[in-house]
Formats: sequence, structure tokens, C-alpha cells
Amino acid sequence: MTPAITAVRLTGSARRAELPLLVLGPSLGTSASTLWTACAAGLTDVFDVLAWDLPGHGHNKSVPDEPFTMADLARGVLAVVTDVLEQRGDAGGTFGYAGDSVGGAVGLQLLLDAPERVDGAVLLCTGAQIGDPASWAARIDQVRASGTPALVAGSAERWFAPGFLDRQPAIGSALLHALQDTVDAGYAQVCQALADFDVRDRLGEIAAPVLAVAGAVDPATPPSSLEEIATGVRDGRVVVLDDVAHLAPAEAPEVVATLVRQHLLGEEPPTEVVRSARYDAGMVVRREVLGDAHVDRASANATDFTRDYQELITEYAWGEIWTRPGLDRRSRSLITLTAMVARGHHEELAMHVRAALRNGLTVEEIKELLLQTAIYCGVPDANTAFRIAQGVLAEEGLA
Repeated sequence: MTPAITAVRLTGSARRAELPLLVLGPSLGTSASTLWTACAAGLTDVFDVLAWDLPGHGHNKSVPDEPFTMADLARGVLAVVTDVLEQRGDAGGTFGYAGDSVGGAVGLQLLLDAPERVDGAVLLCTGAQIGDPASWAARIDQVRASGTPALVAGSAERWFAPGFLDRQPAIGSALLHALQDTVDAGYAQVCQALADFDVRDRLGEIAAPVLAVAGAVDPATPPSSLEEIATGVRDGRVVVLDDVAHLAPAEAPEVVATLVRQHLLGEEPPTEVVRSARYDAGMVVRREVLGDAHVDRASANATDFTRDYQELITEYAWGEIWTRPGLDRRSRSLITLTAMVARGHHEELAMHVRAALRNGLTVEEIKELLLQTAIYCGVPDANTAFRIAQGVLAEEGLA
């Protein structure tokens, strides 16, 4: 069942045909205009911007009688885009894509089902799987029982970073009113499509360049969901935006516009945007690999003399190297442990044994790695390494 999709042009008519087409996808419970208008203001000078609405959302009051899947949604979006491209005199042409939440999921589906049509994609606050079937079933029951107005309070907590509604009450109010006005049946059907959506095992098929953008305080699709996309596709990278939750285009419109331009057109973003995004991504990965206690301790112990060094490590070691898509974290832990043994960095070795366990290495794999270092790094180095690793494993209750 291919649902009807409506779209709104956010570009003036004067230069539409001259500019590359950019298609913007919405988050569940939002409308195209409320979510993307502020961000689109930084895009319409270089793109012909087309934003689409989900069934029962925004300008799209049509809700099909039958359920639909994410693939069905993608087909509906592609049909609208194809019509627009024909009107521009570019039948069968390509387009850039940016989508938030379910809009990002549709972007993944388009990259899988119509790869020849999508030049590149910016996927925001989304995942190759979002939530789980049980949570979506509960949301569907809530909407059917009480309607979308009953979701407003909970969505206000999930959608926005702390303090956003105080700083930008008009934007927040418009988005929450769009949720309240969403047709109950349309909202429920999109929930069902999300419940059935899982393309984690297909990410490796995606060849187009993908920028995954996460909100650092997003409870619905945390940074790890975006990192999974960036490392799973063939050409991906991740950026984490500080003080942003689930609706990045509305919470940080200027930054998102800059990232979209940079990714799809190759424009260089301002240095401070790159550094901030790299540091934020590094902090997320550093916490996930080393643990909150270690990072909090390092931050608390930083002085005026050492603070710049801590920021350097976070930005480049963790934000530049550990976030690269070429190796998974298990492989990076194996490499790092070997380097620690070879160089005799014993304090760092203990820290990275703990990190290796977090990254999924087994005790048996760590033992095999240390046996390998006995041959290639030397028995005395391996001897010390085994002693340190044994201590860490004992502390963790694994030996």
C-alpha cells in the first residue's frame, strides 16, 4: 500500500529549476513547515527545497485504510519527487535528501530501494531501527485511546533539549500544536511502520555518502544509533550536536543548514562548527568506550594547565579516529591493546583492557592477543601485560 504524500516547496519560484533539488523529511508528529522552515532559510539560496508531510500530518490529511511499511512510505515520497523533477524538466533526475527521525528512516529506505536517485543524504536523530515493537504498540494503544493531544507532554520532554522551550517558546509551541493536530489514525499507522522497520543488516548496501547527525541529549535515537549508521554504510560519518535532543532542524537550524550544505555541496563549514561537532562526537565515544566514571574523573581533575590537552584528546583521538567508519570498535581495541603492550604504557593498558571488555572482546580474545604479543613484542612485555590484565579481570569479576 503506497500512501499519498503531500509536499510543500520552501523555495521561491524565481530560481527553482537552476538549483539542485533537496528533499526534507519530517519527524513523527511534526509537519514539514514547522520542523524545517527555519533551517530551510539557510538552504534556499543553493537548493530548490521540497519538504514532505506524513499521512495525517501537516497538509497531508489523507490516511490510507490499509497499513503501510517504511518501503511504502519511501515509494510515496519518490513518486512526489519524481513529479517535481519532471516539472523542473529533469525527468528521472537525482536529488539530495535530509530527514529527521522517521524522515531519516525513509531516507535510509530510499538509499536502499532507489540508490540511483539519491546523490547523498543527511540523516538526523534517527536509526536503522528506532525503538522496539513493544514500545510502538504501547504508543499506538495510547493514541487510539486518548488521541494525539495526550502525547504532547511526553513529546515535549523527548523532543527538546533542556531549556529549549524557555529559549524558543514560539518554535516549541508550533511543533507541539502540529502534534496535537495530527490525525490519530495517521500517527498510529506511522508508528506501526516504525515498529516493523529494521535495516541494520542492510546498511552495508548503501554506497551514497551519508552524514549522520545526532543530538547529544536525544533519548529516542541516541548518538550510538547514528554512529551505527555512519559505521555501517560504505561512506559515512557522524556528527553529534551539543544541547540538541530529537528535533535538530528546529533546535539548531543554522548548524544543521551548514552541515547539509557542506555534506551535499562540499562547502567547508565554519571551523568552530567542525571543532564543536568533532569534540561532541568524541565525548560520546569516549564515554561509551572508557565509561562515565573515567571520563568524569579526567574532567574533574583537569586544571588550567591540562584542560586544553584533555580537549585535544577528546576532539582528535576520540572524535576523529575512534569515530572513523573503517574499523569497528572491537578491532580498534585489539590494535590499541597491542600498541599499549609494545610501548610499555602500563597505566593505559589497564584502562584499555576495561575498554576492550566494553567493546565486546571476550576474556579468551584478550588472552589470545596477549599471547600474540609475547612473540611479536617480547616475553617481558607480555609478562607485565598479563599481570595487569589479570588484575583488571579480577576487579571486573571475570577471573
